[in-house]
Amino acid sequence: MAECPGSERFRKPTPEFFNCPFCDTEVEIWTDEVKAKCPGCGQVVSQDRLQGCIDYCEQARACLGELRYQRLVPKERRKPLT
Repeated sequence: MAECPGSERFRKPTPEFFNCPFCDTEVEIWTDEVKAKCPGCGQVVSQDRLQGCIDYCEQARACLGELRYQRLVPKERRKPLT
């Protein structure tokens, strides 16, 4: 299967930085993660994930691999195995 350019942020993750809404400390969350613990206060900080190919592509599970797919897609939105 050819690699989809839309899945690159999940297949080749990079760090993104957010300010903690609780203490304003900078929190690093990788593009293939949904949340991380703030190093300043210990609270869990979530990033808003924009809709991407994994939300609609029939090949998302195969493209990303099962473990990454399950980590990124909430159970109620996962496509059934075919």
